[in-house]
Amino acid sequence: MAEIRIENLNKTYGAFTAVRDSGLTVRDGEFFVMLGPSGCGKTTTLRLIAGLEFPSYGRIFLDGEDVTANPGSKRDIAFVFQLFALYPHMNVEKNLSFPLRVQHLPRRVIRDKVAEVANMLRITHLLKSPVGALSSGDRQRVALGRALVREAKAFLMDEPLGALDAEFRDLMCGELRQLHDRVRATTVYVTHDQVEAMSMADRICIMDRGEILQVGSPLEVYARPATRFVAGFIGSPSMNFLPAKGGLPAGADCIEVAGGRVQIPRLIDALPGDQALVGVRPEHLSLSDDGALRGRIFAVEYMGAKQLLTVDTACGRLRLKAGNRVKAAVGDNVGLNFARDSLIVFDAGTGVAVKSALHDQRGQPAGHA
Repeated sequence: MAEIRIENLNKTYGAFTAVRDSGLTVRDGEFFVMLGPSGCGKTTTLRLIAGLEFPSYGRIFLDGEDVTANPGSKRDIAFVFQLFALYPHMNVEKNLSFPLRVQHLPRRVIRDKVAEVANMLRITHLLKSPVGALSSGDRQRVALGRALVREAKAFLMDEPLGALDAEFRDLMCGELRQLHDRVRATTVYVTHDQVEAMSMADRICIMDRGEILQVGSPLEVYARPATRFVAGFIGSPSMNFLPAKGGLPAGADCIEVAGGRVQIPRLIDALPGDQALVGVRPEHLSLSDDGALRGRIFAVEYMGAKQLLTVDTACGRLRLKAGNRVKAAVGDNVGLNFARDSLIVFDAGTGVAVKSALHDQRGQPAGHA
C-alpha cells in the first residue's frame, strides 16, 4: 500500500474553481474520509488523485512518486463508484475476475484471488449468479470485490453507499471498516454523510467551496472545529450559535449574550466590536433553575434514551439534549446552563475559531495536513 500526498492542487473549469490550493497527506494504510456538501470539491479531488482528471496546477504523489501527469491506468489505483458500474452481461465471478483477466494473469492465480476475495466479502455462494438478480447490498460487495482483487496501492471510493437504503448503509459501514482493518489498504472515501465519516474514518478532511477547512480525527473535528462551517456541518443536531454583545478583550473568560452572561474558556486572542459567536453543542446545554440564559420550550422530541428539546431564547432558538427522565413540556419556562469547557468562540467575520487557553493546551484544530 502507499502514502498519497497532494500539494497546492487546483482544478478550474473556465471561471469556476472546483479545487483551490489543496494540500494534504493520506498516510499509508489509513482510512481517510473526504466530507462536505454537494459541490464542495471532494469528488473532483478524488478524481484528480485517481487520474480520471488532471489538475490545472499542483502535484500528486503516490508512494513517493510524482504521478501528476500519469493517466489513471498508470497509477495502480482501484476506484469504487457510487452506482456500482458492474458488467450486467457477466455473472459475479466474471465481474470479480475481469481486472485480473485483462492483466492476462494465469487462470489458477485468477481463480485463487477471486475465491479469496469472495470468501472475505461472504459472496462465495453468489459467484455463478447474474449481477442483475442481486440485492443492492450484494451488488455493492461485488463492486468492492472487483476493486480489492487487484491488490492496488490505494483504493478510492466515491460515495459507494449512497444508493443503498438506510439499513443496508449502516450494515455496510461496519463491514467496510472491518474489511479495511483486515487488508490495511490505503483508502480515500468520499461522502456527504457525516455519520458514515464519523463511524469509519481514521481522519476526516472537511471541504467547502473547493477548499480544505480542517483535517483531523473524528473527535478532533467534532470537539475542536476550526471554523464555524465545520462546527455547523458536523453533529446532529448541529452546534448552536449565540451572537455576543460588544468586543472581547484578550483574557476574557465570560461573554455577554442577549438575555444573559455566559462563562467561556479564557481567550488568548481579542475580538473587536460585535465579532464574536459562542458555539455550544446540544449535549453541552442543560436545564437549570438558575441557568445563565432563560427561555421557553418550543418542542420536545423523544428519542429513546434521550430527548431533544428546542428552546426559544433572547439569543434565538437553541436545541439541547437531555435524559429521557428530565421533566420537560412545551411551554415550560426554563433556565439553561452551559458546559464552559466545551464552548467554542468564533470570529463572526472570518468564521475562524478564536484561540483560547483551554484549546491551546489541548492542541489547536488542524487545518491542512
